[in-house]
Amino acid sequence: MSRYGTRASCSPSPEVAMVQRFPSRVLRLSSLLVALLVPLAGSALPVRATAASAVLAGVPTTGFRFVDITAGDGTVLKANYISPTAPGPHPAIVFISSWGLNDLEYLAQAGALAQRGYVVLSYTPRGFWASGGGIDTAGPADIADTSRVIDWLLANTQADGSRIGLAGVSYGAGISLIASGFDSRVKAVAALSGWTDLVASLFGGETRRPQAVALLDLASRLLGRPSPELRTAVDNYFANRDIEGIKAWGRVRSAATYVDRINANAPAILMANAYGDSLFPPNQLTDFYSQLTGPRRLELAPGDHAVVEATGLLGLPNHVWTSVTRWMDQYVAGVNTGIASEPPVVLRTYDGDVEGYTSWADVSSGTQRYGLGAIRLLDGTGTLGGTPSTSGARTVWAGYDTTADAGVALLTNGLQALTGIPPTVWLPGVNRLSAGVWTSAYASSPIAIRGVATLRLRITPSTASGTVVAYLYDVFGDSGGLITHVPLSWHGATPGAPLDLDVVFPATAYDVPAWHRLALVVDTEDPLYLDANSTGAPLSLGAPSWLDLPLR
Repeated sequence: MSRYGTRASCSPSPEVAMVQRFPSRVLRLSSLLVALLVPLAGSALPVRATAASAVLAGVPTTGFRFVDITAGDGTVLKANYISPTAPGPHPAIVFISSWGLNDLEYLAQAGALAQRGYVVLSYTPRGFWASGGGIDTAGPADIADTSRVIDWLLANTQADGSRIGLAGVSYGAGISLIASGFDSRVKAVAALSGWTDLVASLFGGETRRPQAVALLDLASRLLGRPSPELRTAVDNYFANRDIEGIKAWGRVRSAATYVDRINANAPAILMANAYGDSLFPPNQLTDFYSQLTGPRRLELAPGDHAVVEATGLLGLPNHVWTSVTRWMDQYVAGVNTGIASEPPVVLRTYDGDVEGYTSWADVSSGTQRYGLGAIRLLDGTGTLGGTPSTSGARTVWAGYDTTADAGVALLTNGLQALTGIPPTVWLPGVNRLSAGVWTSAYASSPIAIRGVATLRLRITPSTASGTVVAYLYDVFGDSGGLITHVPLSWHGATPGAPLDLDVVFPATAYDVPAWHRLALVVDTEDPLYLDANSTGAPLSLGAPSWLDLPLR
C-alpha cells in the first residue's frame, strides 16, 4: 500500500487522481511555496539563551511509521508517528497539519521531540491530500477527528493518556485551540500563526480581504476537496451575499466562541503570531489571551503568516520552536524548564529586541494623543499632534487608490521581516484629492510604540456605505516606512450627517528613531481589501479627529 494511494487492486483515490490530472499546476504551486518558505524562513529572529530542559535528548526512537486512522464517520485520515524505543508510558504530542499541507510537515520537529522522549503523531485533516472526506475548516467534524486521533494514539502506542499536547501551524493551530475545549485529555496547546476569531479574520473592520481568501481557496482546490459548505461560504464571500450566514459559519470555527469550555479544561496555551499576519491579524490573539484563565503565553514578532516559525519546520534553530519545546516539556512531560516563571507576554521588536511583560495590559505604559490639525491649502497636509482641530474639513474623492499601499498578502510583511525594508511611500506623491495626510513634528527622542493604536476619525459621507484605509508611517525626509495599517467600512450611514469612526490598528512593537516624524494617511482604496465605496463619491474628513498611540 503506497503512502498516498490505495491498495494496488483499487483505482486511485480522488486526491491522487486530482494530482495526476494537474501535475504541472501542483508542481508549480509546490515550487512557489518552497521558494517563498525557505528564504522567508531566514527572517526568524535569533534564538536567545533559555533554560535547558531536563528531558533527555537523543534517546533511541522507532523511526517514522505511516498509518491510517478511521474517524467516527468512517473517513480515513493519513498520519505518521514516531516514538522512543524504551518502554512507556511516554508523554505525547499530536501535530495537525496546515491548510494545504500534510502530515509530513512536522517531520523535523517530530523527530527532535521523539528523541526527547515523546510519542509524536502528525495527521492530515480531512479533505486534504490523501485524507478522506471534504474540508471541514475546523468545524465539528475536524474537532471530533482530533479526539478520535487521540483515541487511536492511546490504543496503539505507549502514549500516556494523562500527558497529551496538541500543536500546529495555521490551520493546525486553529483546530488545536478549539479541540482543547472539547477534549479534557489535552494538557497543553502550541498554536502558531493561528486564529481565534475567524469572523475577525474574514471581516476585520467590516471589510473583506480578497487576496488572503483567494490564496486559501486556491490551495483548497489544488490540494484538497472543499466541502459544499466551504464552497458556498467562499462563493458568497466574493459575491458579498449572505454575510450574516458566513459570520455564523465562522463563529462555529472560532476558539473565542468556546473560551469558557477551554478555560474549564484549563490546558496550558502557547500562542505565537506575527504583527503583520495578513490572514490572522494579531488583535484577535491578544483579546483571546486576555480571556484565558489557565497557564498561557503569547509571543509576537515581525513578519507575516507562518514566516516566523518557518525555519523550525526545516529543522533549523528557531526561537518559536524553542518555546514550543520548553512549553511541552513543562506542561506535558512535567519537567520544570523555567518557562512558567517567565513573563508570559513576549514581544520582539522590529529592531530585534526581546521584551517580556507580565500581562497584555502591561505592554504600554501610557497613551499619547496626536490631534489631527486642519489640512493646509498650500501643501495639502495637516499637522499630526497637539490639540485636535475643531474646523477645517477636507473633502476627498472616494474609490481612487493612492500610492499609500499595504502591499501583497503574505509576501510584503514576510519580505520586510527578511530584509528590514517595509512598504514605503513618498509623501509628496500621495494624491491629496483622494487622501488626507497629516505629519508630526520631528521626534526629539525615540518613540516606542507598544500595543494597539487607535484613530478617532470624523467623516461626513455622501453615501450610506464606504471604506477608509488608515496608514501610519515612520518618516525620514519625505519617505515613510509603513508601521501599521487597517481598513474600516461603514454601512447604513445617513448621507450628509457627521459620523465618528473608531479605527483600531493591529498590535505592534515599533521604535520610531529620534529625528524621524510620524505620518498618518487616510485614503479609501487598497488592493488587500474589497471596499464599499462608490467611485467618485465625495467624503469629508472633518474634526475633531485624533490618533492615540500606546507608548512604553
